[in-house]
Amino acid sequence: MGTRSKTRSNHSDQGGPISSETRINERIRVPEVRLVGPNGEQVGIVRIEDALRLAQENDLDLVEVAPQARPPVCKLMDFGKFKYESAQKARESRRNQQLTVIKEQKLRPKIDQHDYETKKGHVSRFLAAGNKVKVTIMFRGREQSRPELGFRLLQKLADDVTELGFVESTPKQDGRNMIMVLAPHKNVKPKVVKAEAEAPEA
Repeated sequence: MGTRSKTRSNHSDQGGPISSETRINERIRVPEVRLVGPNGEQVGIVRIEDALRLAQENDLDLVEVAPQARPPVCKLMDFGKFKYESAQKARESRRNQQLTVIKEQKLRPKIDQHDYETKKGHVSRFLAAGNKVKVTIMFRGREQSRPELGFRLLQKLADDVTELGFVESTPKQDGRNMIMVLAPHKNVKPKVVKAEAEAPEA
C-alpha cells in the first residue's frame, strides 16, 4: 500500500498533478470515516484502517469527498482515472464554449430570390460549422406595418435549413427589427467555414 499510495499521492496516472486540497489514502488522518463504495453504495462508518484496507484489496484509492462532515465522507475510487476524466470533461467543455459562436445574418422583408439564396447559404455554412445564427429582419418605413412579412420569411428560412439547425429563439419584434436565433443540431459535426461565409452583411 505504501509504495502504491506514494505514487498515487504525487500524481495521477494520466491527469497531471493532484490537487493538494484533496486528501487521499494515508493523507486522511482521522480515526474513522463514513465510507461510500465505488458504485455509490453506503458502507457506513468504519475505522480508517479498515477503509484503507478495503481500498488496497480493491486496487482503489480512498478519497475524501466531504472533509467538513463529521466524520468525513470518503469514497473508494480510482483517483488517477477520476482526475484524468475530469480534466478531459473540462477541456471538452472549454472547447465547446469556444466553438459556439453567434453569427448574424441580416435580411430585408422584401428580399429577392437571388439574395435570399445567398443569405441562406451563409446561414447554412454557419450552422454546419457548429455556430448559432442570429437572423435579423430589418424593416424600413411602411414595412414596419407588415411584420407578418418578416415572420413568414424567418419561418421559410428555418424550414430551408432544418437539416442543419433548429429554431432556438422564435421570431420576436425588437423595435424596427425582427429577430430569430437558429442553433445547430447536436449531431452536426462542425466543419471548417470557408472565407466566403464571412461575406459582408447586407
